[in-house]
Amino acid sequence: MSVPECGTGISGTASGGWALRAMGRPAEAHDLARDSLDRSRRVLGEDRPDTLRSATDLALDLRDLGEVQAARDLDRDTLDRRRRVLGEDDPDTLISANNLAADLRDLGEVRAARDLDQDTLDRRRRVLSEDHPDTLTSANNLASDLRALGEADDAPDP
Repeated sequence: MSVPECGTGISGTASGGWALRAMGRPAEAHDLARDSLDRSRRVLGEDRPDTLRSATDLALDLRDLGEVQAARDLDRDTLDRRRRVLGEDDPDTLISANNLAADLRDLGEVRAARDLDQDTLDRRRRVLSEDHPDTLTSANNLASDLRALGEADDAPDP
């Protein structure tokens, strides 16, 4: 698939990736996400929000394909960039923190995931509210970490 290198074309490529994911075609979604990220980096630059969204999409595809270490590396880079560009409490930064914690959990680095999930939960409570769906997701993720560490009694209330 050939897509012009402009903001609209790059966004269209990312949308096509989401459609392929929804159809259960992760390898094809990965290829589109890789293309979208490469184009975004070249046309928009490394730290633009659209480029960072493309990196997030590619990391999701990598995780779905079992390439969790590669997903972790990309998610860590994306989180670092979002913290620098958008700030610690930006909702997109918190999505990146959530995704990196999932990678860490999948790689058996549960204590590191717990620490990141706790920080993400605290920030989402402050920024989004106690009842926001993303805050509830963070509470659930932290509870999973605590259960895995044998600390279920310390799990937050949903």
